[in-house]
Amino acid sequence: MALDVHAAELIAGLQAQGLKAFEQMTVDEARAVVATFTGLQAPPEPVARVEDAHYGSGGEEIPLRIYVPGGPAPHPVVLYFHGGGFVAGDLDVVDEPARAVANGARAIVVAATYRRAPEHRFPAAADDAAAALQWVADNVEHYGGDPRNIVIMGDSAGGNLAAVTALRARDAGGPRLRGQVLIYPVIDPNAEFPSRREFAEGYVIGAGDLDWFWNNYLSSPADAAHPYAVPSRAASLEGLPPALVLTTENEVARDEAEAYAESLRQAGVDTEAIRFDGLLHGAFWMSGAVPQSNEMRSAVVEFVKKVTVTAPVL
Repeated sequence: MALDVHAAELIAGLQAQGLKAFEQMTVDEARAVVATFTGLQAPPEPVARVEDAHYGSGGEEIPLRIYVPGGPAPHPVVLYFHGGGFVAGDLDVVDEPARAVANGARAIVVAATYRRAPEHRFPAAADDAAAALQWVADNVEHYGGDPRNIVIMGDSAGGNLAAVTALRARDAGGPRLRGQVLIYPVIDPNAEFPSRREFAEGYVIGAGDLDWFWNNYLSSPADAAHPYAVPSRAASLEGLPPALVLTTENEVARDEAEAYAESLRQAGVDTEAIRFDGLLHGAFWMSGAVPQSNEMRSAVVEFVKKVTVTAPVL
């Protein structure tokens, strides 16, 4: 598989620095490494307004950050869950992409964090994500957002949480969603697809790393049968909001994400799946180091514009 020249240079640089695989790190080391992804990003764009807030879940007050673009209200809303293998990641590492999406789509972006594993295992993060969506539905109007015009989005582990939250919202009868954006989502710890073997090592996230993240997140192997941990285990995917599933060519979780997109399509969900050749897992956070990754931002912006303007509320 041909790597984008900038992605190849990045991998070579990380290898030259002797970066360990995530599966060989402590939790604190993994969190510190993920935090350095801000150094791979372009300078953050200014937005009209940024406000910090909190939502309640599991007896805790959990941070979220609200990015309000210029232009007349009410704005469509994107609720964004960061990646990091359920273990790492925070609001700072997604500050730059959140700003880019807010400006590009003229949408309020609410970036929400959640309780992280292994201190808080499944279902903590899934419960938090559902609570964050309810908070947005109840409160975003105060920031100029339209609570009838919400798209849910996440990358990697955040993509899993976005997919799960769409399922939970359907099952609970709301809040209603216009769309779901799943950026190289990790779907199933037990998935057996060619990409798990082809990209097992050498591409930032390997097969062993993926296992390590899942083992830190799930409370027991039995959790892998629960659809709110593994969305592909849902009895039905019918009635879910339109989906955009973005994958990258050179990554371990590519095939499971694309299989989930096909399952959505087979269930009658309007689904667009785009594979970005040459790119690798984590590219959505690499706007400065890997310029081609900006094509992913553009795809998100166009999807948000499309579903919030033309699609009926489900």
